[in-house]
Amino acid sequence: MKISFHTLGCKLNFAETSAIGKQLLERGHQRAKKGEAADVCILNTCSVTDVADQKGRQAIRRLHRENPDATLIVTGCYAQLRPEEVASIAGVDYVVGANDKHLIPGIVAAVEALADDAPHPCEIAVTDLAQPNGRLSEEGLAFHPYYSRDDRTRCFLKVQDGCDYYCTYCTIPMARGKSRCGSIESTVKMAQQAIDEGAKEIVLTGVNIGDFGRTTGETFIDLLRALDEVRGEVRYRISSCEPNLLSDEVIEFVKHSRHFAPHFHIPLQSGSNEILKIMHRRYDRELFAERVAHIRRVMPNAFIGVDCMVGVRGETEAMFEDYRQFITSLDVQQLHVFPYSERAHTRMVEMDLPRVKPQEQKRRVEVLMQLSEQKLRAFYERHRGEEAVVLWESGREKDEEGNLLMAGWTENYIRVSAPFDKQKINTFCHITI
Repeated sequence: MKISFHTLGCKLNFAETSAIGKQLLERGHQRAKKGEAADVCILNTCSVTDVADQKGRQAIRRLHRENPDATLIVTGCYAQLRPEEVASIAGVDYVVGANDKHLIPGIVAAVEALADDAPHPCEIAVTDLAQPNGRLSEEGLAFHPYYSRDDRTRCFLKVQDGCDYYCTYCTIPMARGKSRCGSIESTVKMAQQAIDEGAKEIVLTGVNIGDFGRTTGETFIDLLRALDEVRGEVRYRISSCEPNLLSDEVIEFVKHSRHFAPHFHIPLQSGSNEILKIMHRRYDRELFAERVAHIRRVMPNAFIGVDCMVGVRGETEAMFEDYRQFITSLDVQQLHVFPYSERAHTRMVEMDLPRVKPQEQKRRVEVLMQLSEQKLRAFYERHRGEEAVVLWESGREKDEEGNLLMAGWTENYIRVSAPFDKQKINTFCHITI
């Protein structure tokens, strides 16, 4: 059958969608080409905010509209947290949750069951739905390392899943379960396989990757050391890592490693210590500032991205202004900003704290986004004229005169472009920015 694959949300979802595709393509199915009618559509969803849920519903309706005769399978966090809601949307045939044990087997079984062409009602193929308290049952939780294969240049390697932190605003532990990972040996094997297949950049992904090793008796720094020993021409990037888990040892290792890029993404969520306590985050802003300062001391040219949430319950205008000033003082390069969204079964919705109006949330998002743009432009200008190593990608774009260009990223995440040259795709080149 011809199958189309669609992913919303985080890099972890992309890695899992790729693994699903690998299993199905190995069974003789084909990937539907762009614009080609599919026999099966598989949608991997996100549920981190109400907006993510809305995007999931829109994607379901669009896929059904574009492929009215296709079997539609919906998986991911939205499917895990709200399976009945997903199942009620017109066109959905199967709902498969986000748990490792059932994700790929459930989808493969659903696709294989279509061979008889028999009509069937929507089936919720999830055996471990969220419990009444909104948390996954522990029975059957598993971990399988995956990596994405859709882009030969960049690969997303799943090294960890789940989270034990239970921040007051977050549903991810409910959808993903407890923190868990595979062994270093199995993870390194996956990385080597991706490199052998042509990947030149590997992004380590997970829900809380700094927590790697909790279930295996190993550590995150041990994983980094082992990956750095893998043979091949490759560059690694560390995706989002909690500031309390981003140790001096990890920072120093990246500085002296052979393959790890000077690129960090650190979730802050709020620059107000009062709000961080309400969120039940495991650090204060002083620790966060010290982590940024240490990276900057060790690697002056490193790129630092930051997650920022605004408009949570109890966030006053004065708190937000203090938050803005704190972010302004940090030598970071880019902010990923999003408004707080009320999520069922989280502790924050039960807190007797004043809500921030949606229009005020929107204003605060825009304030930080403007700040992010200023910081990113300043970082780019700071590196103009410097030597760098860029990995050229296969994407094509055009300049104002219509000339074909190719894009790439430097080791410290500066996006550059140059005249298109097919021979340079998926190669490292020394350039002057």
